[in-house]
Amino acid sequence: MGGRVLTTFQTRREIPASPDQVFAAFSDPQRLARWWGPAGFTNVFSVCEFKPGGKWSFVMHGPDRGHYANESVFAEIEPARKVVVQHVSQPRYLLTITMDPSAAGTTVSWTQVFENAEVARKIERIVVPSNEQNLDRLTQEVLKGG
Repeated sequence: MGGRVLTTFQTRREIPASPDQVFAAFSDPQRLARWWGPAGFTNVFSVCEFKPGGKWSFVMHGPDRGHYANESVFAEIEPARKVVVQHVSQPRYLLTITMDPSAAGTTVSWTQVFENAEVARKIERIVVPSNEQNLDRLTQEVLKGG
């Protein structure tokens, strides 16, 4: 048995805005729907209970004309510090997003831990660029400001 077993993907981004401004793009469902997901995707939320234990159900509509149902729970929320999302539909993962004050504004750290290493390996080529695109879209939303 060789090769690496990868279940965790990490990235980070400096956003020239305060942690409160970054957090506002998460806590407002209308804003979250505008930026969530990779480039070219749009979202329709059916439920977005932005509170610890709150449900988040939505469909992502892709540029490939695909429709991707997502079921998640906001596992943990610390205003202007952390949002933890448990993706309960397949592929199952835990996404921890932290917002730390920095000289430039806020360092957003994005850590996605997949339940199944084999699934993570198979979708790595999609997940890595998608996470970067998601942070690009978050940055644009924050800088646009509500």
